Amino acid sequence: MITRVLVANRGEIARRVFATCRLLGIGTVAVYTEPDAASPHVAEADARVRLEGRNGYLDAKQLIAAARAAGADAIHPGYGFLSENAEFAAAVLDAGLTWIGPPVAAVAAMGSKIEAKKMMAAAGVPVLDELDPETVTADQLPVLIKASAGGGGRGMRVVRELSELPAQVEAARREAQSAFGDPTVFCERYLATGHHVEVQVLADEHGTVWAVGERECSIQRRHQKVIEEAPSPLVERTPGMRAKLFDAARLAAAAIGYAGAGTVEFMASPDGPEGGSFFFLEMNTRLQVEHPVTEETTGLDLVELQLTVADGGHLDPDPPPSRGYSIEARLYAEDPAKGWQPQAGTVHHFEVPGSAQFAPRVRSVRLDSGIVDGSVVSVFYDPMLAKVISYAHSRRQAAAVLADALARTRIHGVRTNRDLLVNVLRHPAFLDGATDTAFFDTHGLAELAAPLADQRAVELSALAAALADAAQNRRTATVFAAAPSGWRNLTSGYQAKQYSDVAGETHEVRYRFTRTGVDLPGHDDVTMVATAPERVVLAVDGVERPFNVARYGDQIFVDSPLGPVQLVVLPRFPDPDAAVAQGSLLAPMPGSVLRVGASIGDTVTAGQPLIWLEAMKMEHTITAPGDGVLAELNVETGQQVEVGAVLARVDNVEGARQ
Repeated sequence: MITRVLVANRGEIARRVFATCRLLGIGTVAVYTEPDAASPHVAEADARVRLEGRNGYLDAKQLIAAARAAGADAIHPGYGFLSENAEFAAAVLDAGLTWIGPPVAAVAAMGSKIEAKKMMAAAGVPVLDELDPETVTADQLPVLIKASAGGGGRGMRVVRELSELPAQVEAARREAQSAFGDPTVFCERYLATGHHVEVQVLADEHGTVWAVGERECSIQRRHQKVIEEAPSPLVERTPGMRAKLFDAARLAAAAIGYAGAGTVEFMASPDGPEGGSFFFLEMNTRLQVEHPVTEETTGLDLVELQLTVADGGHLDPDPPPSRGYSIEARLYAEDPAKGWQPQAGTVHHFEVPGSAQFAPRVRSVRLDSGIVDGSVVSVFYDPMLAKVISYAHSRRQAAAVLADALARTRIHGVRTNRDLLVNVLRHPAFLDGATDTAFFDTHGLAELAAPLADQRAVELSALAAALADAAQNRRTATVFAAAPSGWRNLTSGYQAKQYSDVAGETHEVRYRFTRTGVDLPGHDDVTMVATAPERVVLAVDGVERPFNVARYGDQIFVDSPLGPVQLVVLPRFPDPDAAVAQGSLLAPMPGSVLRVGASIGDTVTAGQPLIWLEAMKMEHTITAPGDGVLAELNVETGQQVEVGAVLARVDNVEGARQ
């Protein structure tokens, strides 16, 4: 019987496994690298072992040694890292430990997507033809380049022009090598408007194989899932598809002698004879990130079942039926409006009102989070912060509940994709179930990534921030009896504050306190109802609304029913030395320079790639802001850079675009 589990992973999935272990009375062991020393998963474990090097999560010898040192008798791999590495699974078993995953042979069979497709085709599962990147022709375009050894969007590229194929293949190989330690890639036909549908399977060592409902994961960015749900809207409205998908998934699991939890992924379409068509994509021989939506609709604890199977236990003859609807949104530290640019920094505050942590079937909002107040988001690992999951009796209600929970979420310190998630969940096309993989292209990323707070909401938030600051000053003056050095309050004159929003626009607030309240020039329709350093209530045309204000240095976060707003306090006298020269290219995040594509003195054109950075195991391209000449280049290949560093400068030539 398993008594103590080491989770060979980090963040949210480690906390998720620990939560079930605690319910079962099983001890827990965390591992961590230096950037994760203060991570919540480390603090929550019964024992913890530090790994050497930032890639320690990929070091099988260190992980097994950690299990032995901490007295663990089993290892759960989580997802990512070594979770689908057959050599690691074999090493765990050779060390006399229990592997909480499928048999080594099954992991090996599905470890190469190239070989997996051949095996599934032989078993009678429909597949897309594999294409050799070296022999792709123009009439086969567009194609999708994929990493053979992993997923999660790493190493994936869509190519529509044959001339772009060699460079994209090389970029995919670099990314695959960095993420999975294997540069092997292949191509297949790209289905731009298909639906990504997957089936959760569970099997024991005694011949029972479950197909535990399907999930749809078609809302994706950079070929990585953003919103997942169960059941699939496509399958719900396509008669006969569910039975075929379940048969294919069970066939795939049986073909490789599967045991444990896994997912068989398909690209599906409503078009086709007798209930639509679908093609095998891959089989993930592990727990999926989106497993909570299956737990919510079935009442199962999939981690508990993994432990049961690993201990040699039996599954019931049939899985429980699915009921209701569940939707999961992945909260990422990224800026969708800037090409999904990952963000790094400190999460000062994180709160999802009314949520329950790692609690299956809560029938409202569940939170599976890898962060807490004060967590630091580094550039070394995936930018996913948390998963927020809803459950309801109808799909529209599940979407409404999740959208409302996300809109009310208070997250301070790093930019996230929260506004995009809310906009998608409230979009008419999403509510109608029109959720193919081209959703962002079809409906426009700019519109979907638009802030929840409109211009008026930003102005009111700036006003609330200024009044909260005034309340803080009054409190400070009261506490100290005399005002601190350098602070003056000219009660007879107007006070002025300036803020910058995330779009770079400046907002000036002027106010003056009077005997009857406060005078707000330019805001005749606004009345201050109550004010405190952390909360201001404003009435606009007689309707009162609360504004919660939080300060972290010069950063201010205002949360209200009108939408979250982030502001920066502008100094009264800006430092002229802090100005950046026009045409400068700044590092959008900390990272490592992979490649430099031009030299000083070269003529460049608007949008031309100049510098490639690697952060969070993915490549990010820095392009020329306009036509001109590369006048300054401050980096070289292999160099580490910090966010905001000036990488290069392009001087515009006469007549060039600005």
